[in-house]
Amino acid sequence: MKEVTRQNVFSSLDREDRPWQKNYLVMYSSRWRGYTVDPALMTVPLDDHLVHRGDGVFDTFRCVHGRIYQLEQHLERLARSAEAISLPMPEEYDGVRDIIQELVVRGGEKDCVIRITLSRGPGSFSTNPFDCPASQMYVIVIRYKGVPASYVREGTCIMTSRIPTKRSYFARIKSCNYLPNVLMKMEALQGGCPYSVALDEEGFLAEGSTENMGLVSENGILKFPGFERTLAGTTVTRVFDLAESLVKAGRLAGVRFDRIPPEEAYRAREAMLLGTSINVLPVVRFDGRTIGDGRPGPVCCELSELLWKDMTEKREMLTELDWGETDA
Repeated sequence: MKEVTRQNVFSSLDREDRPWQKNYLVMYSSRWRGYTVDPALMTVPLDDHLVHRGDGVFDTFRCVHGRIYQLEQHLERLARSAEAISLPMPEEYDGVRDIIQELVVRGGEKDCVIRITLSRGPGSFSTNPFDCPASQMYVIVIRYKGVPASYVREGTCIMTSRIPTKRSYFARIKSCNYLPNVLMKMEALQGGCPYSVALDEEGFLAEGSTENMGLVSENGILKFPGFERTLAGTTVTRVFDLAESLVKAGRLAGVRFDRIPPEEAYRAREAMLLGTSINVLPVVRFDGRTIGDGRPGPVCCELSELLWKDMTEKREMLTELDWGETDA
């Protein structure tokens, strides 16, 4: 076993094949107070409480066609999560908007995903948060891949997860403790579905590993599980508002947050998953049962179009970036 030193560590990294990093575009770290485009340097110290305790919060949002969608809404949720765990904002957070905008442009991809993480910071390997002298901020920009076109065209399947959902207090915080979410995703893939949905402690539908769920009930009401026991998704919140136009047009009888038993979802006209990376994704099978006629429904398709228009045309929801000569 050789000793790793400052002099030889990078030669070892250069010999590694890291295909999973091919979509990593650029990262900012408050520990460096700078950025890197080298994926080998996109690291976090092992003694950061983020790593060994999950002691941090994060949020993820999109840049679509060169403009950031719902930046303020995501930063507001990030701040709420940080406040909920008494995590002080890093000094660099005052300039977070400028950092994000510059980072996206440096990444060079007009369709990308931005992930910002706030951590308690390095300190010790104990659970004592006061061992950490300063909280930290890490921002990374990743190439956007999207979901397979067949999921959008033909719909996808979901299954009920057996993994216990987070209790209401923690479910509403977008913390970096995502072990239940990881196990949900593993369970779904091993069960033959891309996605699973957990039940809350009373047996009602909660949320997926990183997705919210919705359905159109038998009587034509668009329903979403409430935020008492789920994370307040920015996408589902926006879709809720956009759906009002379908109510006014008579294509929906109403839209509301509700407590939804799985049996109601099985009988639904339509079902869907919603999230930052998937937009509005039609669900055509749930626990082996066919939803509706087994094809993406009209409400899901209309909501998808409304959301896409919002993401690309609604100026109030978009943050413009200065791409300079890259616009040529």
